[in-house]
Amino acid sequence: MIRTLLLDTDGHSRTGGEELIADWREQPNSRIWVDLQGVSPEEQRVLLEDFDCHPLAIIDAQRERHPPKVEEFETHTLIIYRGISSFDAELNYAPQQVSFFIGDRSLISLHPSLAMSIDRMWGQDGSKLLGQSPGQLALKIMHLSAGFYLESLLEFETQLSDLEDDLIEAGNDTLMKRIISYKSRLLKMRRIFNYHQAITQEVMAYDYDHLPREDADTLHAVNDVHERFERLYSLTQMYYDICGDLIDGYISISSHQLNITMRVLTVITAIFVPLGFLAGLYGMNFSYIPELGYRYGYFALLGVMAVIATSLVWLFRRKGWM
Repeated sequence: MIRTLLLDTDGHSRTGGEELIADWREQPNSRIWVDLQGVSPEEQRVLLEDFDCHPLAIIDAQRERHPPKVEEFETHTLIIYRGISSFDAELNYAPQQVSFFIGDRSLISLHPSLAMSIDRMWGQDGSKLLGQSPGQLALKIMHLSAGFYLESLLEFETQLSDLEDDLIEAGNDTLMKRIISYKSRLLKMRRIFNYHQAITQEVMAYDYDHLPREDADTLHAVNDVHERFERLYSLTQMYYDICGDLIDGYISISSHQLNITMRVLTVITAIFVPLGFLAGLYGMNFSYIPELGYRYGYFALLGVMAVIATSLVWLFRRKGWM
């Protein structure tokens, strides 16, 4: 699907398809946003070449799972961004690559499927931001996308708190599997947000012709995006550490319970070892064991065994082992 938003020289906006590109070319002061969703690579290449996009930029944009980056070319600035098509409080998310070709009077967004942030911006004030600059429109889309991440992460914080309580009250392997799954997802997300932090840091540190730092509004937009990604990175790092602490805590509790069980078994073994020794000693089938002929030998042996067992129980209790 190819859709376009044209802002003419009089400030009036129109939406449509490829036919608006010709009108944009005829109006030197007009601006256009072309959104390519699920378009075939051949159609993408033809349209991008028609906008004088650099061949290497086109190759990077069409690569699957290209790391997020920002790169400047003569006629445009390329931003490759990792957006989302769906995300929930269980950290189940479907990322997708979104590429922005930012020119002086044009913005081309390229993505394989529905992008939540682009779809919302298309129905909101996209024409207003396009009137300010195509770069600010691209930054606002990234800001909205980061907002979707942030909303779900804050919802996940509640899930994590409940999971922590459940683990303390009745920890089991099922809960551990959930925590390990969350930890793995958070690790992947942290890597994505680290890339995005690097993009905004680079834009703030270097001058890009289509994202000029001397423009106060553009610089403010970059700062907003950077602060949001910085917060997302810190949140994912914090949640990742909490998940790791929960795993370590569960393992420690399990080890402690195992130690208690082993201590009880050791005490029981220590009590019955001397009793078993005496029973084995007098259970040997020798004819001449001195005590065998004693009339009260059986009762005397039981008494000795009772005294030994009682003494050991008293000793272990005194030491706090029972």
